[in-house]
Amino acid sequence: MQEIRLQIPAHADYIDLVRICLYGIASKLSFSYEDIEDMKVAVSEACNNAVLHGSQSPESFPIDICFVIEKSSLAMKIKNDGPAFLYAEALNNAAPLQAEEISELPVGGLGIYIMQALMDEVSVRATANGNEVVMVKHVAR
Repeated sequence: MQEIRLQIPAHADYIDLVRICLYGIASKLSFSYEDIEDMKVAVSEACNNAVLHGSQSPESFPIDICFVIEKSSLAMKIKNDGPAFLYAEALNNAAPLQAEEISELPVGGLGIYIMQALMDEVSVRATANGNEVVMVKHVAR
């Protein structure tokens, strides 16, 4: 197991650095182009959530990203400081999207579903002072 760590300011302008780092790592592990693109969308969603829902303090605590490289998988851990996200409760309270027009759909709330659709494993846990999203993608052989 190897770990590569990255820390970015909690600002949307820096999320592209996470995507670039992910691309380099995933390419070395022989992930397919499609899998890499899926992982880039998922990690962007997790980082966007960390920016939007993380600490709202003036100093904006950074976002910590850890890429964990295993023999046949890549895990991404995205951690931010801020109010706890009640993952199980959010899943229980989620309702199917229903609307006559696309303009009637609610904004937001689909990030977890997007991550789950694109990754092999997704978990969210509250930490002592924030939240951590862990996503895993297995290399297709």
